[in-house]
Amino acid sequence: MRVVLFCGGLGMRLRDYSDTIPKPMVQIGYRPLIWWVMKYYAYFGHRDFILCLGYKGDVIKDYFLNYNECRSNDFVLSQGGKRIDLLQKDIEDWRITFVDTGINANIGERLMAVEPFLRDDEVFLANYSDGLTDFPLPVMINDFLRNDHVATFLSVRPHNTFHFVSRREDGLVTGIEDVISANVWINGGCFVLRRSIFSYMQPGDELVVEPFQRLIAQGKLATQPYEGFWRCVDTFKDLQALEALYTKGHAPWELWRRDSAAGNRRPRAAAPIAASREPAMAWEIQARS
Repeated sequence: MRVVLFCGGLGMRLRDYSDTIPKPMVQIGYRPLIWWVMKYYAYFGHRDFILCLGYKGDVIKDYFLNYNECRSNDFVLSQGGKRIDLLQKDIEDWRITFVDTGINANIGERLMAVEPFLRDDEVFLANYSDGLTDFPLPVMINDFLRNDHVATFLSVRPHNTFHFVSRREDGLVTGIEDVISANVWINGGCFVLRRSIFSYMQPGDELVVEPFQRLIAQGKLATQPYEGFWRCVDTFKDLQALEALYTKGHAPWELWRRDSAAGNRRPRAAAPIAASREPAMAWEIQARS
């Protein structure tokens, strides 16, 4: 399945960290956040990506145009540095379509802008590109294909530390609950969508607002709850937390490392779909006005 990655937002809450790179390019270990998201999908066999670019999209383009496989893979250097033999490769079998979808476009507008690149795909994947997880993706895909839902998304527990307050009209507090015990779930930014989602969208719509409300009204929206590891990068504190996990060698999202340690280097197969499709178009379009 093709994977649509929304990576064109301004990332305002991370601007204090860096004003020169977009949020998808903040580093975790040797690689940027967008790479980790793509590696997650590639692990499950989904290697055809459509990047919805916007703010500083040139930085993302330059990264892949000058990609260095040696940074995250073992290799053998010989002949005084004249020869390099890679022992593994990351993106050799990836197909990446770079699409300028506008600086100020919302998620819905970006999705509508890349509709032509989906060609005849009846089902596709999408992601906000700002979170990492160890969720077993085929579970959600297979469940989706067994039903007639138009969209489903991953719902997760928030990792923020705050409390909900209940009060009376006169200000008297009747209860205080932390965010976990309050049984709150949030959108994890990982989607499975049918092509028919576009018939529920209108120009200017934000994906999870108007279109999803229309789906709810028709009973066509589902969610896959997950209480395992999930963390998004909204703030510098979030980035530090992920970097700390990586530095300590306990990065739960590196599922391929887990398999390697267990002696199994074969990635899990992607969920099959019946419709065949042609290769993605390798040209760019501008965002719809």
